[in-house]
Amino acid sequence: MRVVADRQICMASGMCVMTADGFFDQDDDGIVLLAVDDVPDGEQRRVHNAVNLCPSGALQLVPG
Repeated sequence: MRVVADRQICMASGMCVMTADGFFDQDDDGIVLLAVDDVPDGEQRRVHNAVNLCPSGALQLVPG
């Protein structure tokens, strides 16, 4: 599983970083940055929670 981020619609809430800080970061403006693209099997639940908590819908999970 991979995670993708749409930085154009990110509203810099930081929910992703608070939920799965090893996978997400923020730039100086608070916009999401991906620390890791591919999500290991043992961490998929945390990343899935972060995607679901994103208030702007900027995060998506994709197969592969």
